Parts: sequence; C-alpha cells; structure tokens
Amino acid sequence: MMLPLTLFSLLLASLSPATGSLPTADGVVTAAPGAMDDGDFTIGPGYADAPELTVQEGVPHGTVHEFTMNSTDSKFYSGIAKGQTGTVPYQRRVAVYVPQQYVPGTRAPFLVVQDGMSYRDTLPPVLDSLIAQRRLPPLIAILINSGGGDAQGSERGLEYDTVSGTYAEFVEREVLPRVAAECHVAFTKDPNGRATMGGSSGGAAAFTMAWFHPDLYRRVLTYSGTYVNQQWPVNPASPHGAWEYHEHWIAQTRRKPLRVWLEVGENDIGSTRDEASLHNWVLANQRMAAALKAKGYAYRYVFARGAGHVDGRVVRQTLPGALQWLWQGYHAR
Repeated sequence: MMLPLTLFSLLLASLSPATGSLPTADGVVTAAPGAMDDGDFTIGPGYADAPELTVQEGVPHGTVHEFTMNSTDSKFYSGIAKGQTGTVPYQRRVAVYVPQQYVPGTRAPFLVVQDGMSYRDTLPPVLDSLIAQRRLPPLIAILINSGGGDAQGSERGLEYDTVSGTYAEFVEREVLPRVAAECHVAFTKDPNGRATMGGSSGGAAAFTMAWFHPDLYRRVLTYSGTYVNQQWPVNPASPHGAWEYHEHWIAQTRRKPLRVWLEVGENDIGSTRDEASLHNWVLANQRMAAALKAKGYAYRYVFARGAGHVDGRVVRQTLPGALQWLWQGYHAR
C-alpha cells in the first residue's frame, strides 16, 4: 500500500541543518523527525529542484578529477567480440569528486555512481552543500561510465544487467586502485562506508554490487532500477535476470545488511505491459519494495506520479534527501 508523502515531509527532506536538522550533544547532525523515515512514499506530479543543486557561496567546494580507462588494460571487461572482427576495444570516462574537507592519507567513505558522467554537473554541488551542513560525511564520489551501448549485446548491458559479483570486483580491483593513484586518496574498507547508486540498468548494477558483495557495499540508491529480465548472455542460474531479486532471491535469502533507497516513475518503461513480459519497470520496483519490506530491510521507496524513466525532475528534487537517508547511521571507523 502506498503511503502519501505529505508536503511537510517533503519540505523536511530538503531543509538545511539550521532549520530541518537537529544537532546532538556530540555535534553530529541528525534529520528532523519524519525526514528519514523508512517505508513507501508518493510524490508529484509537480516537481521543483532542491536548493542544494545551486552552487552556494561560502561553502567549501570539492575538486573534480577526470581520466579515461582503456579496455585493453582490463582483465574483466576487455571488450565484446564482434563477429570476425574480434574484440572491439573502448574507453570509459571516470570523474572523481574529492571534498575540500578530505584529509590526505585518511581512508574516506565513498559513493560509486554508474553512468557517472550523467551526474557530473549535478552531484558535486549537492555533495558540497550536504557535507558542509554535516548531513553527509566528507565522502568521495567516483562517477564511472559504462563501456558503452545499451541493453542486450552491448558492453553496458554486459556490465550492468549481469546479475553476478563481476562488476563489483572490477570496481574493486581496477577502478579504485586507479582512482587512488590518480587522485591521491585512500578508501575505507568498512562496507558501511561504501555506497553505490545509479539509474535504470545502472541502478540494477548498484543493487547487484551490494547483493553479491555486502562485504564491500551496504548502501544502495536507485532511480527506475532495471529489476527486469534484461540479462545478457542468458545465465541458467538466474533465468529471469534481475527480476529474480523480487521474484525469488530476496524472500529466499537470509537478510543482508543492506540499506536501499529506490524510486520509479508512474509512466516508467513498460508501465502498461503485463507481468508475463518480465519487462515492466513499475511493477518490478513495486515488488522490490514489497520484498524488501517483507524481509525487514531498511528501505525507502518513492513512487513518482506523472514521472518517466529516470526522470530528471525527480532526481533533481529528491537526490539530496535520498543521499542523506542513505547515509543515516554511518559512523566512521
């Protein structure tokens, strides 16, 4: 059952510490009552950009570094074989946000973002604001592009829609060491200090990273997650691809120490298709929320009225509050 998100709760989710959060005795800022609740919520159909998206004067600004990674250097994703032409190489772009508050040599919490360059201009000002207001820890954001293409038969589809631990292992063994060397940073080994996010297949990849490797990631944020049957190549162990999460795996697997924020738009992809298609994003996300709830997970599900697939209006309104909810309870070790 959908629970309406009141205007009051919406406002609380985007307020600054001075008006919407409460300082504790030890100086740690906590959200005002209601802003960080778990459960099911409905928003829209009107949307407005969160104030944190605007660059703020007097707020410490992080630095963004960029580099490319060559598939020919990868042991995980060297390229997809194309007929008689052999493996086709490619490059992926990576951007890394390092907050001004980062102390060199320390192991920082971090956020991995799939389809990362799509968030290149949106995420840094949000992180600047939230970190300055102590609504987030001083975290590093690693914005990783896929190898390109989309869906079955593409490099992006192979990386994001495959339900296995491979992509998380690629990030751990090839991306993070490269970021550390390029940007002179270090990363926490504490899985509670590691988050991952994305939209569409990038969202499914984010959940898959944590599902198969809760030893590495325990915080997940997804917009219009592709929890449908889009896996390629076909894997007999997961015949319905990411649909298996809400169809079988969450219910049948011992609860994992994950915290999950997820959203879907009312007019998302396949919204009018039947269940047999295994390709209805709205139904898939509703069932993800229901499965997480039934199993006792910490989760927050947002149903966005009048919204489409990874709707930019929804992202720009909800991202600051979603990130704050996602990192609730984090304590650096």
